[in-house]
Amino acid sequence: MTKQGFDLVLRDAVLATAGDTCRADLGIVDGRIVQIGRGLAPGMCEIDVAGRVVTPGGIDAHCHLDQPMAPPVKLADDFFTGTRSAACGGTTTVIPFAAQRKGATVQAAIDDYHQRAGGRACVDYAFHLILTDPTPTVLAEELPRLIEAGYSSFKLYMTYDALKLSDAQILDVLDVARVHGGMAMIHAENSDCIAWLTRRLEASGRTAPRFHAVSRPMLVEREGAHRAIALSELIDVPILLVHISGGEAVAQIREARAKGLNVYAETCPQYLLLTAADLGTDDSYFGARCVCSPPPRDKSSQEQIWQGLADGLFTVFSSDHSPFNLTGEDGKMPGGQQVAFRHIPNGIPGIETRMPLLYSEGVLAGRISLNRFVELTATQPARAYGLYPRKGTLAIGSDADLVIWEEREFTLANEHLHHAVDYTPYAGMTLRAWPAMTLLRGQVVWDGKRFTGAPGQGKFLPRGLPSLAPPSARKGTRPDWR
Repeated sequence: MTKQGFDLVLRDAVLATAGDTCRADLGIVDGRIVQIGRGLAPGMCEIDVAGRVVTPGGIDAHCHLDQPMAPPVKLADDFFTGTRSAACGGTTTVIPFAAQRKGATVQAAIDDYHQRAGGRACVDYAFHLILTDPTPTVLAEELPRLIEAGYSSFKLYMTYDALKLSDAQILDVLDVARVHGGMAMIHAENSDCIAWLTRRLEASGRTAPRFHAVSRPMLVEREGAHRAIALSELIDVPILLVHISGGEAVAQIREARAKGLNVYAETCPQYLLLTAADLGTDDSYFGARCVCSPPPRDKSSQEQIWQGLADGLFTVFSSDHSPFNLTGEDGKMPGGQQVAFRHIPNGIPGIETRMPLLYSEGVLAGRISLNRFVELTATQPARAYGLYPRKGTLAIGSDADLVIWEEREFTLANEHLHHAVDYTPYAGMTLRAWPAMTLLRGQVVWDGKRFTGAPGQGKFLPRGLPSLAPPSARKGTRPDWR
């Protein structure tokens, strides 16, 4: 505390972290938490929280913003509209993807993304890397240097022709992760199975959006998860499987955990609240709005995902925000016209709704505890991606990224949201909570009615190594083949 006192005091808050809940005041100086207790000295500014819940600002560790796409497809959200939307939904840190182009360096992708984000981001941000061309130079020189420089996580694809790596390439990257301590995120689906099923469906004229789910049944995710786990076991390195959708993949992760493997997992709101039925019927092309990969599953898988959130199977809860417009020329239904499911851009918006959906349907519905909510949306993402304890918790010295929650019932509509997308798949749902206020480093960026932040307010965050697994587990006994 300075001689002038606190810059800001939150009075009478129910402060929730991943481990504890207490009723106290919270004092902030220079954008950081400096004191927690009862009856704190006055601040230059004060907010009477009046006994409402306060959680750490959310970390959306899987979102796509202003990512280059093959024309005419284009993401609707850039770093301004996407991070504005994040702030209004309680998220104060985002980690989108800097995607390497085949034949180009990873550094070129990072440079491009700094240009896209600089002066536009309204919340703090970092970058995951997407590795599409792990050349010997990338593996031996570029990737180790970038991990050291604060780009300590990277995504590997098992599917999509422009992105996918072979098993041998994945092993090469995992080997670098083991030696240098980075976190590998894996999109686990069997690409050949998907391509084979797609050809068969198209040959028989079955191209409506609902056949997107048929082309990607649970077994292709199950096989991909099993293979990714086996590759990580061979190298003896932790991995994080992203956007897990189905009960069969959940079973693979449980089996790996039972063997003592450091396999972490992420899921998203669409796998809790949508099903394959939302992709419509053969004659319904409005189902394009819910086309994402992996696709939404069935009610049984929903329950298994919820169980995994409750019992600790899942480490991270992200949005996988992929903001394509529904009817624009660059979106899912160009000019409002139907296209075959193979040509529908994969992904749905969700950066603003991620936390309110989980608070409403998880905490207030009694499916998960408030502390587990904090763990999934803030603390564990910070640990997984090298931001803890600066981000992800309420502790002395942590950034004053805060969400004050208002518990009220309302029906969600797209006009409530602040993204640049023309729809939300959750329109018409009854929610029971929304942020009454979001603070980024002690500054109010959402006051419950309007966005009060500004482009350029967000800072780039170089990151440390993941802290989910202790060093002894991450860099233990070297495999016999070394």
